[in-house]
Amino acid sequence: MGTVPEQPNNNSHIDEGHISSHISKGHMDASTDKRIDQLMGLLLRTGVLLAAAIVAIGGVVFVARHAEPVSNYRVFQGEPAQYRTLPGIVREAASFNGRGLIQLGLLLLIATPVARVAFSAGAFAYERDWVYVAVSLVVLALLAYSLSSGHG
Repeated sequence: MGTVPEQPNNNSHIDEGHISSHISKGHMDASTDKRIDQLMGLLLRTGVLLAAAIVAIGGVVFVARHAEPVSNYRVFQGEPAQYRTLPGIVREAASFNGRGLIQLGLLLLIATPVARVAFSAGAFAYERDWVYVAVSLVVLALLAYSLSSGHG
């Protein structure tokens, strides 16, 4: 009995890189993961610094226009109606009103972690990690409901 000659490999059109990328589908490499982490950090830093700058500018404008104390602390006075809605806050900030700028900065500060959750959902979708996409979207929906309904 002789030896059987080697058969040519019928799967020669599939290279190892393709197989390894197919097997690890849904998992990012270290450089992509690092880049997403850097973008996340940039998002958070930018949101916080921008919010702080807007609040600081609003504080300076407010103090410059209201130098003398006019508040009567014996009587509670709630926030005026124009500062209770997003369009009102944006309108007041656009008119360079100190309180409006402060409110806008605080809203931006609140929106920063919400943007982080939205960014995370996008990053998980890019990674094809559908469980974490679902979890992130549930958290985002709860945040949106909480912030929009006033029950949070």
